[in-house]
Amino acid sequence: MRVGVRKLSVMRTFRAATAACLLVGSIAAGAAAGDGVKYKSAELAFEQGLGAYKSGYYEMAIPALEQSIAEGTEFDRFFAEFYLARIYSSASALTDHAKAYRLYQTLANENADTDPEDGRRAPFVAKALTALAGYLQRGLPDIGLKPDPRRAADYLHHAATFFGDKDAQFELAKIYLNGTGTPDDAKRGMHYLSVLTEEGHPGAQAFLADLFWRGVHVKKDERRALALITMAVENAPSHERIWIEDIYQNIFCATSQKTRKQADGIAAIWRKMFAGTSEAPAPMALGASDLQPRRACENGELLDLQNTPLVAGKDPQIGTNPPPPGSAPPKTIQGNPIGFGR
Repeated sequence: MRVGVRKLSVMRTFRAATAACLLVGSIAAGAAAGDGVKYKSAELAFEQGLGAYKSGYYEMAIPALEQSIAEGTEFDRFFAEFYLARIYSSASALTDHAKAYRLYQTLANENADTDPEDGRRAPFVAKALTALAGYLQRGLPDIGLKPDPRRAADYLHHAATFFGDKDAQFELAKIYLNGTGTPDDAKRGMHYLSVLTEEGHPGAQAFLADLFWRGVHVKKDERRALALITMAVENAPSHERIWIEDIYQNIFCATSQKTRKQADGIAAIWRKMFAGTSEAPAPMALGASDLQPRRACENGELLDLQNTPLVAGKDPQIGTNPPPPGSAPPKTIQGNPIGFGR
């Protein structure tokens, strides 16, 4: 069995290396000779930049996307700015938050009034507004940007209500529930969390699980807390796993076997009811998850996180290709939350 797994791993590595060589060769063929990378056309630059971004070759993507911004059509420039901002705001050697902030700001200023029914552009504008709000919440000393919570909330509100962005709704819910607002704010925050939880948003599921565990804004319920955090950790994208797994470890390790069994039953029912969730994952074969550090309770009990899928850090509302004409935007939040909140 291990020989077969090892053979499969070698084949995957070979395919990945082949794809990398093809990408490098394609970029080299499209670029003209010279000190800097220069593509024969803005259209080719955009294609190569997007291809490099999708493959994770950010250093190759940057000059191509920059050329697309400088010379491309308005449509290509829009997406080039977005993906370049994503590169600069990611946690990597290429991180440059000042550049990312300015790109997101440009996108927000030029596209805030985009038709929310424009499925090709609206989801990307919403993500830009949400990212911009994050910078405004924290501030950016490198460029003298001071924290501006009120302005950040305005951006999030626009992205959440006008564009229906789920991540913006989640961030807005956390603001409503930070303890400084009114009782109506708390109700709005719980409504967002409840509906997002039903729609399969892992962050909302984890945050609500923690509220149930601590008995904040809701009646303390250890079974619901464990059921929710179990579902959250099963579906968490890679860039959100650390804090979600932290909550899972805190709750799981403090619950009894009886509570765990009851929570498993609740989670099984909720998986069938909620959108964006699946059946309990089967044990994984030897792979990437085996390389992850194992978590354990203080008594030495290992957490069964190896059996949860390591979902790639992809946004379900954002693809790595510009959407085709006529694409539908994400649905705005609606409906009545069931089984959660007050």
